[in-house]
Amino acid sequence: MSKKRAAEPEEAKLKKKIAAKLTDHKNPQGDTTLRSLKKRLKREQRKRRALAQRRKRAAGSKAEAATASS
Repeated sequence: MSKKRAAEPEEAKLKKKIAAKLTDHKNPQGDTTLRSLKKRLKREQRKRRALAQRRKRAAGSKAEAATASS
């Protein structure tokens, strides 16, 4: 469970960094550091969603088995 706690702040930190970079920015499309921050944020979000999906599927099959046996 420690990884879950570490993943949430990482996503929040990235959001704050992106917001800070976007303030007073002339050309956000040309900024490579901003682009890499956004890519890192998307990767973190993908990981979180994939983990949630795996847990949901695992719990769903277990729940179905429990209701079918009773």
